[in-house]
Amino acid sequence: MSKREAYEQQTEQLLLPIVESHGFELVDVEYVKEAGTWYLRAYIDKPGGITVNDCELVSRTFSDILDEKDYIEDTYIFEVSSPGLGRPLKKEKDFARSIGEEVEIRTYRAIDRQKEFIGILVEYDKDTVTIEYEDETTQVFNRADIALIRLALNF
Repeated sequence: MSKREAYEQQTEQLLLPIVESHGFELVDVEYVKEAGTWYLRAYIDKPGGITVNDCELVSRTFSDILDEKDYIEDTYIFEVSSPGLGRPLKKEKDFARSIGEEVEIRTYRAIDRQKEFIGILVEYDKDTVTIEYEDETTQVFNRADIALIRLALNF
């Protein structure tokens, strides 16, 4: 397990009880380096959407635990955020929640000369994702070929 994965896993274990105690869902935790700065980000959600006050509540509560546990060696910035409208599907619960929803899939390499696909998520397992198009045809993607899968944004 990489240092990044260990930090994400420990953060998730410590943060989950806090998030759930407020009736929120912990969508994801990431530890990433952007423009030379490390960020520890927690994405939370709730029915009807998350507010700035919700993010602040979780951030203030968890900051004390981060200071106490001090398990991250690097200097970093901690952020709590909403996953946004076009949130990626990463975990089992994300896929389960999104069955019947329109999703956008981007692949690492072209399939039939295209890399972006939009359809209704109809099925998934640990290795594949199946979407259905408007003409009711289906297409199966290997998860290893998918760079990104998220809820489609329709305006």
